Amino acid sequence: MNNEKCEHCKGERSRCWIDYPEDDNCIHVTIAKNGAMTLEEVAKRIGVSLVRISQIEKQALKKLNKRIKFDLST
Repeated sequence: MNNEKCEHCKGERSRCWIDYPEDDNCIHVTIAKNGAMTLEEVAKRIGVSLVRISQIEKQALKKLNKRIKFDLST
């Protein structure tokens, strides 16, 4: 995964990679095949609890919120 480019978005492959070979390990393929997914669907798909997926979502939203506030202040 070192500096490879994603054939779908042309960005870094490591930014698009997921551990799901059925969808070529790419989030773009997953979204194209399945569309929007619920947290429960994601939890079943990757084999973790719904609570853990919810925790990850909250952490990601918190990071995004901090980044947006930082970008607005510069």
